[in-house]
Amino acid sequence: MGFMDKVKEGAAQVASKAQDAGKAGQAKLEEVQAKRRLDALLRDLGAVVYLDKAGRGSDNAESEAVDLISQIETTEKEHEVQVTPPEA
Repeated sequence: MGFMDKVKEGAAQVASKAQDAGKAGQAKLEEVQAKRRLDALLRDLGAVVYLDKAGRGSDNAESEAVDLISQIETTEKEHEVQVTPPEA
């Protein structure tokens, strides 16, 4: 195997490793974004429930809560993340 062949092979290996690292980084980024979206949805759901229980909720608080729960379930399924209980 000639010198240039070795260089080409090494470059191909480096490119492959870089591509794998890029895919792993993209997957991690998508996971973080999904968790942030889930956190925002949970916060909104908590606000809707709190305001409703405090007597300051909107007339359609129940439908808002149902819609948010649906979005939470969809996010969990699509991104394979799960809601976890708050830490004590």
